[in-house]
Amino acid sequence: MWFEILPRIDLTATCLVTPGTAAAHTHRSSTGGKEKTAPYDPCRWSALQRDRLLSGVNCYYLPKGSENID
Repeated sequence: MWFEILPRIDLTATCLVTPGTAAAHTHRSSTGGKEKTAPYDPCRWSALQRDRLLSGVNCYYLPKGSENID
């Protein structure tokens, strides 16, 4: 009958979803929950340096809007 296939679909879905969620949780726990920004080209590097200098606290991830820049 049609309901005999439901456990197989459930098992297949579980096997397909588990590795992705496990990898995401492992990555999140290994980085402390923060995303790490790695600039791969000079343009992004200069943008990160600009953001670090403009934030005023030497951190690129604490943005300061243009209305707060002295």
